Amino acid sequence: MDTAQPLDHGPAVLFCPGNRPDRYAKALAAADAVILDLEDAVGPDDKDAARDAVVAALAELDRTRVIVRINAPGTAAHDGDVAALAAHPGLTLMLPMATSAVAVEALAPHPVIALCETAHGVLQAPAIARAANCTALMWGSEDLLADLGGRTGRTAGGGYGPALTEARTRVLYAARAAGAVPVDTVLTDIADTDRLLADATDAANAGFAAKVCIHPSQVEVVRRGFRPTDAEVEHARALLAEAQHHPGVFRHDGEMVDAPVLARARATVARAGR
Repeated sequence: MDTAQPLDHGPAVLFCPGNRPDRYAKALAAADAVILDLEDAVGPDDKDAARDAVVAALAELDRTRVIVRINAPGTAAHDGDVAALAAHPGLTLMLPMATSAVAVEALAPHPVIALCETAHGVLQAPAIARAANCTALMWGSEDLLADLGGRTGRTAGGGYGPALTEARTRVLYAARAAGAVPVDTVLTDIADTDRLLADATDAANAGFAAKVCIHPSQVEVVRRGFRPTDAEVEHARALLAEAQHHPGVFRHDGEMVDAPVLARARATVARAGR
């Protein structure tokens, strides 16, 4: 069984259509982890062929960096996906339209990234995240906006509007409270790299551990958003070095330094190494 989880490798996770096996290796070379998608990226008539292609490729791919998004419970392809992937119990699955811990636990022993992309799913996020095999929680902006009946998820300034901000925050809290990894949603406007960088930076600042991309060109932008600046890394290292001389709280450059500040400094240094 694979022990490392895909989200251990870095913050930029890339979707790859399950019916495009010619792109699997390229996607893995470009991103920190890859989601082979059997759901939205694959049309109804291609579901079986996509599933077969993914299963055939798993023997050759680095499964510690691979996630497979299966079809949602209740759809025609769901049971076939689960049965076909049963031979790889350590493989991480992404469950779309997650609405309950029961649906996540039904996929055990697979580790699961639960995708909360409906009003019901967002409200159930704390329970979903506590499922024994739920390793991560992601929120999905596009399906959620449709489920809410909204017209746009953005403000005039480009940030998320109140409804989506609420969902994003709920998923972040639910994941962290349960010890799961919080994952930020996609940006569908591939050309808007400024917005992507702002979203990725905001996600990292808030506490998300990763963000999902829909195109290889987005990967480095996401990495940049999650990577601390040189000044932030230098400051963090200085704090950690000074802490070696103080058994408790101390003052450094006018700042009170205690355990939470040192924890953030260690996290900053760790992110810089990715």
